[in-house]
Amino acid sequence: MRVLVVYGTRPEAIKMAPVVAALRARAKCFEPIVCTTAQHRELIDQVQELFGLAPDLDLNLMTPDQSLNDLTARVITALDGVLERVRPDWLLVQGDTTTAMGAALTAFHHRIQVGHVEAGLRTGDLTRPFPEEANRRLIDIVAKALFAPTARARDALLAEGADPDRLFLTGNTIVDALQSVAATLGDTCRHDEVLVTVHRRESFGEPIRRICFAVAKLAERFPQLRWIYPVHHNPRVRDPAQLILGRIPNVELHDPFDYPELLRYLKRARIVLTDSGGIQEEAPAFGTPVLVLREKTERPEGVEAGVARLIGVEPEAIITAVSEVLTDNAVYESMATAINPYGDGQAAARIAAVLAGEGFEPFEATTIPNMNLARAAG
Repeated sequence: MRVLVVYGTRPEAIKMAPVVAALRARAKCFEPIVCTTAQHRELIDQVQELFGLAPDLDLNLMTPDQSLNDLTARVITALDGVLERVRPDWLLVQGDTTTAMGAALTAFHHRIQVGHVEAGLRTGDLTRPFPEEANRRLIDIVAKALFAPTARARDALLAEGADPDRLFLTGNTIVDALQSVAATLGDTCRHDEVLVTVHRRESFGEPIRRICFAVAKLAERFPQLRWIYPVHHNPRVRDPAQLILGRIPNVELHDPFDYPELLRYLKRARIVLTDSGGIQEEAPAFGTPVLVLREKTERPEGVEAGVARLIGVEPEAIITAVSEVLTDNAVYESMATAINPYGDGQAAARIAAVLAGEGFEPFEATTIPNMNLARAAG
């Protein structure tokens, strides 16, 4: 069975790496072909090396200041030719990027079966996150197999009328990926650091300025802490960060970290402030409290489990929430529980079983084993 695995960004590559490994491990059943659009060229190469992805096809589509419509058109056009040549039995995409949406739509036009890894995430608002909420809904409409990471995601798909026979509760492959690299991170103790990551399109403009203003005030309020911010190269992220935070002594603006370095900082930080989806899933594995700099999240499981808080982008709300977590030990300890509600490390194996037409035991959050990734403060 020929399976074309397509990704374009670093989070996609990380979450698809365990799937590719699971398919490669079953060579008698699968012929996996790995294709990257390189939607984010500068961030994807080191992840491919880390996980041994070695793409068979590199479309190298990234251009400076690319617009959504331009990128979408180039993804569809490039993959149209790839599908004509490769003719896979399945095309797998992950998440909600422009690459994933464009690839799924192109495969649908070719009547090729689409499998959507991480299906069913919803905020219920097409503008938050933008354009990801629309992308994932479109993918789920055309997908033949919907690999839901959690029961909530599965239920969202059922509520939209998805055929239950297309739904498979697998857990999230991010936990598989974390387990594969956890041993390389070392036994890092907590540092007097706060990790900040802000890069989403919905944060561009006034929201990111408000976030940076809040970080500036927090850095002044907590001078003993280092505020570590790996800044995305996009000028709409980089420029306000440098303007508002660039001269504050205990705020460190870095180039984007490679994935192992990001995980080391995430593992040792007191807390993390983020608008990222992936970090909402990764941080609980390390017992690092997550404060989500968004108005809505498609990953409410972390909030429900008590390891994350949704605090928005208003400066006063950010300052109040962060100050409480940093100064109230009871609040901090209640969040630093190292419980990850998103997976058990077997998601990729379940996906491979579905494609092979085999049965499997669905993921249950209540049976998550202790990953032994969290550690005491030092």
